[in-house]
Amino acid sequence: MSRRILVVLSVLAGLAGGSAYGSEAGIKQAFQGRFPAAAVESVTRTPFAGIYEVQFDGQIAYTDDKINFVLFGNLYDMRGGAERNLTRERGAQVTLQTLRKSTDLAIKRVRGTGKRVIYTFEDPNCGYCKELQKELAKVTDVTIYTFLWPILSQDSVDKSRAVWCAKDRGKAWDELMSHGTTPQNDGKCDTPIEKNMQLAQRFGVRGTPAIFFADGRMNPGVLPADKLEQAMNSAASR
Repeated sequence: MSRRILVVLSVLAGLAGGSAYGSEAGIKQAFQGRFPAAAVESVTRTPFAGIYEVQFDGQIAYTDDKINFVLFGNLYDMRGGAERNLTRERGAQVTLQTLRKSTDLAIKRVRGTGKRVIYTFEDPNCGYCKELQKELAKVTDVTIYTFLWPILSQDSVDKSRAVWCAKDRGKAWDELMSHGTTPQNDGKCDTPIEKNMQLAQRFGVRGTPAIFFADGRMNPGVLPADKLEQAMNSAASR
């Protein structure tokens, strides 16, 4: 861990003093006042005395209770002789919470019991996404939420709209990705494509496919079926 981060955190703890804003709600309001362009979502006490976690625009920062100092970086818990990256863990939790709240923006497919869950961001013209389709066909007992993210071309946008406007979106997506069959409709319905773009940006997704597991971890790119199984089982056990 960076010595600089430890030093800054120590300074913050020393300067925190009394609670200038009195509560997490007060700190949230004060932080929003200092940074009006940021959409502050929550403020939470950390295990580190006098330091608060601030979530905004999909990011995590730390501040004292006077908003005199703001730190962007990783907060580590070194207690018990084990090093835990609290920032990374919290980021994964926030990502998962957001994905769960956004499933109405995704195509849902259930295989077997559907007891395991993954989330994907895909483009219909992405060759690697079609490879992922083949690997997912080998996996059972999973619920797949696919967020349409057409970034490659206007044709990708048109196909995504046609899939979303289809009567059976899951079947339409499978037919398109497995057989190249585009749904026969005009694609003129309300779609979540713009919101999905914002989600991808929030999560720092850079390309397709992107796979998120049930513990909030993200894998960029295709995984073979056996690796998907391992990752899903690992996520389910956490």
